[in-house]
Amino acid sequence: MKHILTILVIAFLSVIISCANGNKKKDQLAHLASDGWEVDFLDNFETFDTDNWQDQRIWVNNEKQCYVPDNEFGTREVSNGSLKIKVINIGEKIACDNLDKHGVQQADTEYVAGRIASKNRKEFVKGKWTARLKLSSNGEPSMFPAWWILGAQNNESPVQEPDENICWPLTGSGEIDIFEHHGDGDDNHFTTGAIKSLDTCDKGDWWSLRTGIETSLNEYHEYSVEWEGSDLVYRVDHREVYRNVGEGDKYPEPMFAILNYAKITDSPMKGEWVMEVDWVKHEYLK
Repeated sequence: MKHILTILVIAFLSVIISCANGNKKKDQLAHLASDGWEVDFLDNFETFDTDNWQDQRIWVNNEKQCYVPDNEFGTREVSNGSLKIKVINIGEKIACDNLDKHGVQQADTEYVAGRIASKNRKEFVKGKWTARLKLSSNGEPSMFPAWWILGAQNNESPVQEPDENICWPLTGSGEIDIFEHHGDGDDNHFTTGAIKSLDTCDKGDWWSLRTGIETSLNEYHEYSVEWEGSDLVYRVDHREVYRNVGEGDKYPEPMFAILNYAKITDSPMKGEWVMEVDWVKHEYLK
């Protein structure tokens, strides 16, 4: 009888602990909502959810790596509750099938990398986008990790819908960079801001609407952009760090999210670089 009672007590305690952990998880998720905001998309990266993301294979900005699909080489993986986006030096050059928007193919390269997008999965008009992420180091030459959003009518690969025919950075294909680290600049430093459209296909002003911010890259931070009236407001850990006054109205289109890690120069690298993403969310005002 004592043995049976012991088993019942253990089972009862297990249920209580399980419920407590479940409620703790729910409480953690509830706290992800900002004051006055409602979460309409949240990915905690318990798995790689193809209802939320797809691999994006494209050659842009004269980058030196090849974006590879379907977690090949381990450049995009989910483990222990976080997403890892990587650049890896595999030690020998391979043929790369990445094309730019004009059909030009990337050269053979020994660098492979991950890039995912919520294109045609999760797209939203305005609101607030946030990701909690960190890098594996405080910065090395040639690093180019990014967390950003792009207009859903963008005409770059993959083109999957009839209306995906607008050239960057025209309205419908506008770009907002929430977090971008240029490794050839300062350590512990990132840039944030919008790309100013010059009203011509492929003509954008990269610098007049952005700024540099100091932060500890190898520690988790929350990086966000939100529409506040007509302004775009950029925050790190809920603290405003920059504002594009009057620029929010220039992005009326649905936008999708991108997480990628690129290599931008010929500086040598060994091993791998990692951007670890705890979660991504979108919110709208209640």
